[in-house]
Amino acid sequence: MLQNILDFLMEYGYLGMFIHSFADAVIFPIPAFFLQVPLSLVDPSQALWIATVGYIACLIGTPVGYFIGKVLGKSVLYKLLKKEWIDSATEMFQKKGEVAIFIGSFTPIPFKVFTIMSGCLKFPLWKLIGYAAIGRAVKFYAVGLLFYFYGKMAENMVHNVSLYIFLTVVPLILIGLWVKKIVTKRRQLKMESTSNISNGIKEKLMNK
Repeated sequence: MLQNILDFLMEYGYLGMFIHSFADAVIFPIPAFFLQVPLSLVDPSQALWIATVGYIACLIGTPVGYFIGKVLGKSVLYKLLKKEWIDSATEMFQKKGEVAIFIGSFTPIPFKVFTIMSGCLKFPLWKLIGYAAIGRAVKFYAVGLLFYFYGKMAENMVHNVSLYIFLTVVPLILIGLWVKKIVTKRRQLKMESTSNISNGIKEKLMNK
């Protein structure tokens, strides 16, 4: 049945890509990757446009998935998707927090798991959209660029693209967040130190 839906969407080209990518962020169990690849294979010169359509549709669908999770709760996930996907995503959120959204953009786990779960856990919507914008851009355009530059030969490359992205981009993200954490901590210490000095001066002036 799902293959029939993919074949149906395939016939509508860009519109099919838009619908699939939107649904990928909301309810459809098959990632948009599985339509982006065959559409790009038909005409590699249009691969970047296909990636753009999928990317925009995903961002539009992201808040929809978020509010589904916020209103209906986590139970809706178990009715729509595999338990192992949900459990894996839950573990990512518990261990890595917001980094889970980045990581989720590159894994085979359907992205809707992360949009709906963000709503369930009341994760800030603006952060979800921001992280999704970066993570999904990398995923969609990595596939699009491969087809654009390598044509139909890219078919043999894209199946490992998520792994390559995961191994290169995720460590950079983790390093960036680690640096951000250190910088934030130093700023807080500096502000506390300045505040203590200021309070000390005030106390001395009051005691005089």
